[in-house]
Amino acid sequence: MIQEHERAVLLVDLPKHNLKAGDVGVVVHIYPDRAAYELELFALDGHTLDVVTIEAHQVRPVSHRDMLHVRELTT
Repeated sequence: MIQEHERAVLLVDLPKHNLKAGDVGVVVHIYPDRAAYELELFALDGHTLDVVTIEAHQVRPVSHRDMLHVRELTT
């Protein structure tokens, strides 16, 4: 179960937000019944890239086996 302020991994691409499965964000709000989350995504320098509302099935908690990977955003 993902808690507020924990990292979460996107499981789906969100093309209109220029986000891809595997991108990592921080849960900043949990909706009732944990049906959806507000996820804030950051660049590695700490700047906020986007805050998106996602359904619970579109993310998963991070695990100790996850490795960060860098990709450059396109405009």
